Amino acid sequence: MSKRHKKIIAQNRKARFNYNILETFEAGIVLKGSEMKPIRDAKISISESFAEFSKSELFLLNCHVSEYVKAGVFGHNPVRPKKLLLHKKQLNKLFGLLKMKGQSIVPLSLYFNEKNRLKVELALVSGKKLYDKRADEKQKDWDREKMALMKEKNQIQ
Repeated sequence: MSKRHKKIIAQNRKARFNYNILETFEAGIVLKGSEMKPIRDAKISISESFAEFSKSELFLLNCHVSEYVKAGVFGHNPVRPKKLLLHKKQLNKLFGLLKMKGQSIVPLSLYFNEKNRLKVELALVSGKKLYDKRADEKQKDWDREKMALMKEKNQIQ
């Protein structure tokens, strides 16, 4: 994945705080026509969403896409399940990894790639304990303080 060609639409900022990320995947997403306009306008929320297997297919659930008013009767349900497109080999791997206790799949970001196709960055995650979250917060504070000290030291010299 090339970082410079991504146009990020939505991010799940809390995912990195609440979960240990074990592995990431890039997936396509199946949409209805009336969902594309609100997504281009960044009227989408993936903060509460997760992916789940139904039969042998992977679906994104609880992803909220605002309704497009001009679609009229051809509109869409704002929280309908969206099918994710992955290779069969990746689906089988994810299905096997999900069997392990305490793991799930959450979206990290939603973006347009260099070919202007909508992609979802999925992560296989396991939940963090409270003490892990505190340790991460403490490390982040220390890094911030360290950068401030280095900046101050460089300005004095």
